[in-house]
Amino acid sequence: MTGEPIPVIIDCDTGVDDALALLFAVRHPGLDLRAVTCVAGNTDVDGVVRNTLTVLERAGAPDIPVARGAARPLIEPARSARHVHGTDGMGDLGLPAPTRAPAAVDAVTLLHREILASPRPVTLVPTAPLTNIALLLRTHPEVTRNIERIVFMGGAVAVGNATPVAEFNVWHDPEAAAILLTAGVPITMYGLDVFQQVVVPGPEVHRLRASDEPGTRLAGDLLAHRPTSQGGPPEAEEAGGLGDAGAVCAVADPRGITTRLLPVEVTLAPGPSRGQTVVDRRPRPGESEIHGGRREQALVDVALEVDVDRYVRLYLETVGR
Repeated sequence: MTGEPIPVIIDCDTGVDDALALLFAVRHPGLDLRAVTCVAGNTDVDGVVRNTLTVLERAGAPDIPVARGAARPLIEPARSARHVHGTDGMGDLGLPAPTRAPAAVDAVTLLHREILASPRPVTLVPTAPLTNIALLLRTHPEVTRNIERIVFMGGAVAVGNATPVAEFNVWHDPEAAAILLTAGVPITMYGLDVFQQVVVPGPEVHRLRASDEPGTRLAGDLLAHRPTSQGGPPEAEEAGGLGDAGAVCAVADPRGITTRLLPVEVTLAPGPSRGQTVVDRRPRPGESEIHGGRREQALVDVALEVDVDRYVRLYLETVGR
């Protein structure tokens, strides 16, 4: 590792895999986690704040400022993913309540303050619906001068999970995602196409769960809540997907993903395609453009492939520090 750590701010909806991302971010020597902001998504925003504070305490990083953000999307009602993340959003592990309160300012204020105060341009890592980020960009567009890159977990090139074509974070607040794409800074989309591939094998999950160190053990317990194979042998059932944590791995080690700079837009119209990230992979314009249908689309570094073994090793080495 050479050079200074990358200043990072995570915007999350903690969430089992957001928690995995936080555990990685606070322990990787190449990352300087400056703040965490919370938004409704996997669970309600107050639950997200509680979970985030608890995870940071378990990780041995209680002093990182945490702020409460948007309680619902810009237009849509809030729609949780408790059926995936448990009633409390954290796999119903029975974790203790945090011992400290969040910052006295809201998420947008904290984002604005920490981005502009950073001595180096910040890498912003949203692993949640993009409501806070959209509000920040519309309220304080000057922050972009000190944002190096936005690496967001969201979207899909091929298949969605919230709908056949839309990924949850973008589907939850499509208008916010569309605003993100107009930020005017480099953007990397770490979507479902790579998100679903990075899986920690069962024996490694067992090893983490047996640790005496609270943060390492929590990583194992969280991974065990994200089984990737139901009804198979025990070692397959206990393998766990890194999910959102892969996006933070991509900040620490960008060589682990293969990206292409491609036009991306979000479908905002009502109907079955709402929330879809339409990624244009065509080698040349088609009839729509030829006949006057050309659109202005944001160019985004879209992750198309991931080195699974590389990121699994990176994650295990980091959370076991």
